[in-house]
Amino acid sequence: MPDTDPDALFTVEVPAPPPPKGRPEPAARLPVAKVYVDVPLAHLDQLFDYLVPARFDAEAVPGARVRVRFAGQLVDAFLIERVARSEHKNPSFLDKVISPEPVLAPEIAALCRAVADRYAGAMIDVLRLAVPPRHARVEAEPPGEPAPVPAAPPADGWAEYPRGRAFLDAIRSGRQANAVWQALPGEDWPARLAEVAVTAASAGRGAVLVVPDHRDVARLHAACVALAGEDAVVALSADLGPAKRYRAWLRVRRGGARIVVGTRAAAYAPVADPGVLVIWDDGDDQHADQRSPYPHVREVLIERARLGGAGVLVAGFARTAEAQLLAESGWAPQIIAGRDRVRASAPRVSAVGEHDSQLARDPAARTARIPSLAFDAARASIKAGRPVLVQVPRRGYVPAVTCQDCRTPARCRRCAGPLGLVGGPDRPPVCRWCATPAADFRCSACGSRRLRAAVVGAKRTAEELGRAFADVPVRTSGAAEVLARVDAEPALVVATPGAEPVADGGYGAALLLDGWALLSRADLRAAEEALRRWMTAAALVRPGGDGGRVVVVADSALPAVQALVRWDPVWHADLELSGRVELGFPPAVRMASVEGSPDAVATLLAELRMPAGGEVLGPVPVAETRERVLVRVPRARGRELTEALNHAQRGRAMRKDQEPLRVRVDPLDLI
Repeated sequence: MPDTDPDALFTVEVPAPPPPKGRPEPAARLPVAKVYVDVPLAHLDQLFDYLVPARFDAEAVPGARVRVRFAGQLVDAFLIERVARSEHKNPSFLDKVISPEPVLAPEIAALCRAVADRYAGAMIDVLRLAVPPRHARVEAEPPGEPAPVPAAPPADGWAEYPRGRAFLDAIRSGRQANAVWQALPGEDWPARLAEVAVTAASAGRGAVLVVPDHRDVARLHAACVALAGEDAVVALSADLGPAKRYRAWLRVRRGGARIVVGTRAAAYAPVADPGVLVIWDDGDDQHADQRSPYPHVREVLIERARLGGAGVLVAGFARTAEAQLLAESGWAPQIIAGRDRVRASAPRVSAVGEHDSQLARDPAARTARIPSLAFDAARASIKAGRPVLVQVPRRGYVPAVTCQDCRTPARCRRCAGPLGLVGGPDRPPVCRWCATPAADFRCSACGSRRLRAAVVGAKRTAEELGRAFADVPVRTSGAAEVLARVDAEPALVVATPGAEPVADGGYGAALLLDGWALLSRADLRAAEEALRRWMTAAALVRPGGDGGRVVVVADSALPAVQALVRWDPVWHADLELSGRVELGFPPAVRMASVEGSPDAVATLLAELRMPAGGEVLGPVPVAETRERVLVRVPRARGRELTEALNHAQRGRAMRKDQEPLRVRVDPLDLI
């Protein structure tokens, strides 16, 4: 046995104690991260500094989602940039990098900041609109190959418009070109917009095309795919579902596709180096987001063009006062066909009471809901083997009823809401607010139990037409069931505005019913919106030379009706804009709506630093406990107004005012 040290037999190796807990080591290079925290308070709408731990150095890239400790809680945040030093002493460390994927591109971050400032909102609210929620499994998928650059498409379709080819040439050469395009009636507008997008893609740049709804997305996406191929185009809309939408969005962010077609959130699509930004039918209210800060797609695209040098195309069959202002100011010259070409493409439009001969044949035409002129047009179309489009402003069966004897609107006894017939004539009226049946209705004014229809919906209209045209199929489109297309065969298609399906070869006739319901709304944009809805439907009808007829049931002396008869939306938009300038309403001025409790509204107004030339309209009650004021300033003072509103809202947030207050800049529904 070898000699050994006896003490060695009892030696135990004790591990070294762990180092004392302390602050982690910051990254060696650019250790400070500037982030926007996901806290929706106005006074926290700023960048905050956090240190980047060395272990997150490679993952904490600008645009990544991170998690930080803020006011004692872990909150999500977007990392905007990394810098060498902080202006604050002892900033905290990032708690976690949720994903190293740089989902927020620098140019999109700049756009979101500009939109938030434009609408007196918070940056984090705009970021929620711009960046879709994360889907980890999709994010882990490998990126695909970039789509090849497509060939430049032919521009024959744009030859109908004197400035059309020049606009495409500017897009192809990389110059910034803005325009307001007035599409011809019956124009294949998806094909024309696809040619614009593919022209930009053929020059190595991107294109963003925003349309009102998913049906328009499908049509425009198909047109772009036909020219550029499946891999070059991405469709973004809410109906895709979270995983598919995030996959498509990531493909764009990673540079896989240069053309994006979608609804309003697509305005923020992270397309690299966009050459053209397009909005179709900018008067559609679906282009205005209903979430704070309530931005409109048209203004988002204009801000994006200002920051990135892309061209903007505002397109549609009708024209808004805002688009007319862009054209008149010279910022976006108009692309419009000559009058001879417009007349050749437009259907023949007739208004009830347009000629004395109509009233001589049908004395009740002024008051009839469907006059004989409309029935004659429908019969001629059906006889020619073509479908007939019937546009009805209201959905349902009979949305509103009144007393048969004294015409007092029928109200619910429980909540005073309006009564209507939902299921049909054999069912009792139901409250449209609380859904309570009113089988024992009695008029509060005269005691009568009899009801009459005040407004007739699409379902009742289809029932009436089905009796008048017993041998013709009647189809409805609206609400939960919206048709995309109908065949070129005799049929009556009853649709609500915005749900009109496309007919193969075009409709033979269109009946635009209940014009009073559109024109009599207490809304600043009532006439403009009525003309837009009418022209959208009438554009689906064959040209007048091919037998296409449109009958509008409205007073022929009204400017909106005359604009439809002459197919001259530019003239009507000029009238609208002139009226807005005279009365001092947007877009001639900048205006903000402030709505809340009387105390909250009064407090904000007291703290508002009113710009020069500004004035307050109101307050007016909008509900039992809420009121609204309008703040109006000259257009040149718009930025000062939004800054003043932001400052006042920060003051409320710092005082922790709990009363809700809604601030909207240039809202669509001013009245």
